[in-house]
Amino acid sequence: MRNNLIKYPFTIVFLSLALTVIGQNTGETVTQSPNATAMTWLLEHIIIIMAFIVIVGAFMALFYMNNMLLQAQKIRLLQEHGIEVLEEAKLLDKTPIWEKFIKLAGARVPMEKEKDILMDHDYDGIRELDNVLPPWWVAMFYVTIVFGVIYLGYYHFSDNGVSSAREYELAMEDAQKEVKAYLAKQSDAVDETSVELITDATDLGIGESIFKTQCTPCHGQLGEGNSIGPNLTDEYWLHGGGIKNVFKTIKYGVPEKGMISWKSQIRASDMQKVASYILSLQGSNPPNAKEPQGDLWEDEKEDAAKQEGDKLSME
Repeated sequence: MRNNLIKYPFTIVFLSLALTVIGQNTGETVTQSPNATAMTWLLEHIIIIMAFIVIVGAFMALFYMNNMLLQAQKIRLLQEHGIEVLEEAKLLDKTPIWEKFIKLAGARVPMEKEKDILMDHDYDGIRELDNVLPPWWVAMFYVTIVFGVIYLGYYHFSDNGVSSAREYELAMEDAQKEVKAYLAKQSDAVDETSVELITDATDLGIGESIFKTQCTPCHGQLGEGNSIGPNLTDEYWLHGGGIKNVFKTIKYGVPEKGMISWKSQIRASDMQKVASYILSLQGSNPPNAKEPQGDLWEDEKEDAAKQEGDKLSME
């Protein structure tokens, strides 16, 4: 038993860690966020882990020293009685520990004794040796077993770790947030050259809300206009109609006529919604509407179609 303890110290350390985890889960409730990871747990419990490693190391060192003292005492008593103690003297070998470790890690049967472990299998002249597994490989095998037990307990049977399914859900939530942020930036990238008319009821509702909050002092609750601002419900425009011109007027304003620039106060995507809402008021004929101002606006497509029709009629 003693030789096995000295031969596989890593097994003892990881078994101690496993007992530590079990003891903490049964003795107290650990509160962690759902995003806790194995690395977070390791950092939070590093002092406990180091303490157990030190304790195990100290225990092994004391056990080894006590055993060496007992063997030395045994050798001394045997020598006093004239008994050969060559086998026991090997325990007092002064070979450096690192050399012993290298020798132990690569332990195998010497070539001159391989015939003793030769198996009966013969594959085209190739024979098989019944060599023992290297101690380092066996130790790693035990370590993986212990690690697997800790991993399963931590991530699948406790509330501390985040399971792979939950990690997937969190990753998808983050991805959706990134998509929304990207789309928001894309919508804010709109300008007077790329803006398009919006017909979605929800977006028009947002535009209406902004209009009634910011624009009614000059244009009235229904866009009918007043002594300051023009009527926005007819087909006459002072600075051009259509989504691009209305957006441009909202963005840059008309300072000489009291229309301020809204580009520093309203996002581009919201200005697009307001402009679309204003155009949706065309032909609504609100009460007390102001007299038309500016020029009659014809949509560019309609104007082009009209010009094409006039050209054909002349031919």
